[in-house]
Amino acid sequence: MALRTGTFGPSAIATPANGVTLARVVMTPLLLAWIVDSGASWPAEALWIVLSLTDGIDGFLARRHGSTRSGAFLDPLADKFLVLGAMVCLVHIDVFGWVPVALIAAREIAMSVYRAVVGTKGVSIPARRSAKLKTVVQDLAVGLALFPPIGDHHAGVARLVLWVAVALTLYTGAEYLRDARSRGDLHAV
Repeated sequence: MALRTGTFGPSAIATPANGVTLARVVMTPLLLAWIVDSGASWPAEALWIVLSLTDGIDGFLARRHGSTRSGAFLDPLADKFLVLGAMVCLVHIDVFGWVPVALIAAREIAMSVYRAVVGTKGVSIPARRSAKLKTVVQDLAVGLALFPPIGDHHAGVARLVLWVAVALTLYTGAEYLRDARSRGDLHAV
């Protein structure tokens, strides 16, 4: 059976994309426990890859079946829970430093609050191409830290990629801030 575009309306909650997002949320605590317990390990790396790929899968499903308001809200939260959770666990086991993770977390939380506030005014803030690149580099930093040959013996590589992610994170935050000022969105916040 071929997938049809626009199967679900914007107010739908029980959608295939939201199911994938929910699965990501449910599996994230297992990953976080593995990181704290074992650090870089093959099971943690494998689960990280699967959970990271589900972000693209739920996006594909949302485009095929129709985007929903619930998905637009839940998907970024699930992504932040996964990425920031993994980064905090890597700080906890002394693989990542707290400063780069705090900088990333501050921008991600600020962006989530901003999207939520302007969303109540009917303003949608789509992800920029540069923000998608930022997400890929954040995912890469975590993936490298969990990959045993790098995480166990060359963690500096993962930390370097993390700082690249910080730079992209702050740059994209500045882009969104500039856009918000030009649209006058900051008056809504």
